[in-house]
Amino acid sequence: MRHIIDRLVKFCRGGSCPAESKSFSETQRAADAFESRVRGLRTVPLARIVGSVGRYRDFDSRFKPKDHLPAERLQSIREAMRQGRHMPPVKLCQIKDEYYVEDGNHRIAAAKELGHDEILAHVVELIPSGNSLEDVLYRQRSEFYDRTRLPGEITLTEPGQYDRLLKQITSHQAYLENREGKSVAFEEAALDWYRCIYRPLCDIVKRGNLLEHFPGRTIADLYTFVSVHLWEWGESRHYGIGINQLIPPTMEEFRRQMDKARERDYPDMHRRVTAFVLINIQPKRESRIVDKLFELDEVSEIHSVHGDVDLLIKVKLTRHLLSSDAEIIANFVQDKVRQLPGIISTKTLIPGFSRIKD
Repeated sequence: MRHIIDRLVKFCRGGSCPAESKSFSETQRAADAFESRVRGLRTVPLARIVGSVGRYRDFDSRFKPKDHLPAERLQSIREAMRQGRHMPPVKLCQIKDEYYVEDGNHRIAAAKELGHDEILAHVVELIPSGNSLEDVLYRQRSEFYDRTRLPGEITLTEPGQYDRLLKQITSHQAYLENREGKSVAFEEAALDWYRCIYRPLCDIVKRGNLLEHFPGRTIADLYTFVSVHLWEWGESRHYGIGINQLIPPTMEEFRRQMDKARERDYPDMHRRVTAFVLINIQPKRESRIVDKLFELDEVSEIHSVHGDVDLLIKVKLTRHLLSSDAEIIANFVQDKVRQLPGIISTKTLIPGFSRIKD
């Protein structure tokens, strides 16, 4: 009752009254999401953390604690984060694209207040069991990722289409095993399919401007439509100027063609990508981490800075047709930066445009 009175007083005084954070139990019941799957340790965008499992009445929609909560705990956590002290991962429950805090409400509040973009979390996903089209597609997408463990997002808008992609990956797995003369794991075949078949064909479809003619559809929808009609059903269609010449009649022939592609055939086959990475580190580890970062060929500049971050590095990466800017940058940060002992958190900035003086 107290929090309701406080909100009424603020309203009468003309103050703003932010809504409460979302209730996990209400969302769970509405989505009929009770089947759980452990997703392990993930980096989660703070903007997608919208509520709390048991304390949603204690925080508003911006995750600021209500007035009845003691301020000392939040202040101590905020100061520890500002000083770069190690914080354990929070625990989150995921329902569709939203996350709810099971443990770590004050850490979430402090991270949002400090302007962080993401946080490390142990995630348990609750799968919706409803019969709506949205729920059916969500379950099929979740099952697809459970089997493939792919790094990128593939969003389809029709039920049953993920099975077609799994069929392609199975076929590609058999091709790789025959070519290499040894067993190939399904996840390994899926990653090769994603990088060497799915992404290149998506790039060709984008350059053919096909999405303009199919409002409401995704690039994954068009990939599935084109690839199934051509490689599974053997139907020849005219999809746009130059597209037919780039897509041979079989999937594996297409992959071999991508292997042989040259920069003259694809102007964006090799492209330089620049990014800036802001890094927070544990105390007394700066010198060792700076030395390790400086050894990386991709790192061109390192700066020690004052404020909410400890280091700023400039990286230059090479992107080819089989990868996006975001993918190549994310892989570098995850595989070469965040693995260094002593790294607490990172934040990546990608320039929209640049003007550089000589």
